[in-house]
Amino acid sequence: MNPLSLNCRGRLLSLEKPCVMGILNSTNDSFYSQSRVPSLDTALSVAAQMLKDGATLLDIGGYSTRPNAEDVPLQAEIDRVCPIIEQLSLNFPHIFLSIDTFRAEVAEAALRAGAHLINDISGGQLDPAIWQIAAKYKAPYVLMHSRGTPKTMMQLTQYEDLVPNIFDFFTERIQTLHQLGLTDIVLDLGFGFAKDVAQNYQLLANLNVFKAFHLPILVGVSRKSMICKPLQIKPELALNGTTVLNTLALTRGARILRVHDVREASEAIRLHQLFEENFP
Repeated sequence: MNPLSLNCRGRLLSLEKPCVMGILNSTNDSFYSQSRVPSLDTALSVAAQMLKDGATLLDIGGYSTRPNAEDVPLQAEIDRVCPIIEQLSLNFPHIFLSIDTFRAEVAEAALRAGAHLINDISGGQLDPAIWQIAAKYKAPYVLMHSRGTPKTMMQLTQYEDLVPNIFDFFTERIQTLHQLGLTDIVLDLGFGFAKDVAQNYQLLANLNVFKAFHLPILVGVSRKSMICKPLQIKPELALNGTTVLNTLALTRGARILRVHDVREASEAIRLHQLFEENFP
C-alpha cells in the first residue's frame, strides 16, 4: 500500500499532495446548517461549487453524527444518500465520492449507486459487517476512532492514556482489515467524537505519531466545538479557526482535509505546499 495513493475501485486517487473532501449532508439536523443540502438540485449546485473551489472528494451523509443526534431509520438514510450519489456520478464523473455511514447496508447501497469510498465514524464498532462490504467492493475505508453512539459519545471521554489508547485501537483494527484483504485504509482520529476540547488538541499535537502506520491521515475539524468552545462562538463564525487548525494539521502530516468550506481549505493547502517546497 502506497500511503500517498488510494485505489478507489479501479481509479487511483493520488495523495502526493494533500486534498480536500467537501461535506454534503442530506440531513435536517447536522450541527452546521449551511452544510445541509435539502434537495437534489441543491446538492448538485453545492457540489459544482465545491469542485470549482478545489474539492477532490465529496462526502455524502444522511445521518447526523453530531452529539445527541437522533436515530435515523435505515431506509430513510438510504433514500437520502443514494439519489444524490447517482446524480453526482452522472454529472461529475471525475469526482471521488465517499459515503459517510456506519451501516453496512447503507454503504453497499451507496457503492452500488456510484460511491468510491466508505467513511465510517464508528470504525466498525456499530456494524462490523461494513468491513466485509468494503472488502467485497474493494472500496477504500476511512477508519475513524470513536466510542459509543452520537447520543452517548460525550459521556465516554475517559482514557487511561489518550494517544497510546487510540494507537492501539488502530493497530488492532488495521490487522483485522488486512486479514479481510483491505489495504486501502485511511485513518481519522475522530476529532470531537468521545473527546473533550483538551483531548482534541492533544491529538492534533500528536498527529504525526500516527504516521507510523504509513497510511493516509484524514483530519475533520471543520467548525467543530474544539474551535467554538475556546473562542466562545457558534459554528457559523468558526471558519477562521478552522483554517488555523487545518494548517496545523497539514504541518503534522494530514493528507485529506474534510471541510465545509472548500475554497479556504484548498488555499491553505496551496500555501502550505508552496512553503514546504521552498523551505523544506
